[in-house]
Amino acid sequence: MKESLPPFPAPQEPDPLDGLLSLAPTTAEQPRLRADAARNRTRLLEVAARLAAECGAANLTMEAVATAAEVGKGTVFRRFGDRFGLMVALLDHHERELQAAFLAGPPPLGPDAPPVERLRAFGAAVIRHEYAHRDLYLAASADVSRHHTNPAAQLRLGHLCMLLRRAGVTGDIELLAQTLLGYLDINLVDHLVERREMSLDRLELGWMDLVERLVVAV
Repeated sequence: MKESLPPFPAPQEPDPLDGLLSLAPTTAEQPRLRADAARNRTRLLEVAARLAAECGAANLTMEAVATAAEVGKGTVFRRFGDRFGLMVALLDHHERELQAAFLAGPPPLGPDAPPVERLRAFGAAVIRHEYAHRDLYLAASADVSRHHTNPAAQLRLGHLCMLLRRAGVTGDIELLAQTLLGYLDINLVDHLVERREMSLDRLELGWMDLVERLVVAV
């Protein structure tokens, strides 16, 4: 019997911060400590960012952050959960910039442009953005089990589904959106640029071609 999957929801234009992971203080912390917890978390992120710049995000460990910040390792784990949580937190600022641009920024990436133009601009923006911060994105993508389920990835998927529908594309929209996201995967982009010696311009042209093939019948 053929399984029928529900379509991925087509979101309205969400707030630019909707797709970000919330790393709130643990419930064990009292309200009066929340300001201190936020300051400590910011300090830990500053230390982690410095270490990532010095030794590469792929080599960043929870233990190294704890040592450099002169705190117990348990403190770092309580703030971020695990190494994946730390990577996501480091990417938070960069993700906010990208999300604000494609959800509420100026055209052609933002909402005042036609959907096909936004599709073209989205791919180019993600390619450039992630490659500029590829060390962090590659490290964060190492946990395959959460690669497609983190909030930022879900927001990108929903955004592409919305644009495809508005562009009049037919078929299985969620699978088409997942295919497009696969083209933008930082591991693939890094391989094509670093090992296949393809330029970012060539990858952008490939994205434009892919979009055109999807919307050609519209």
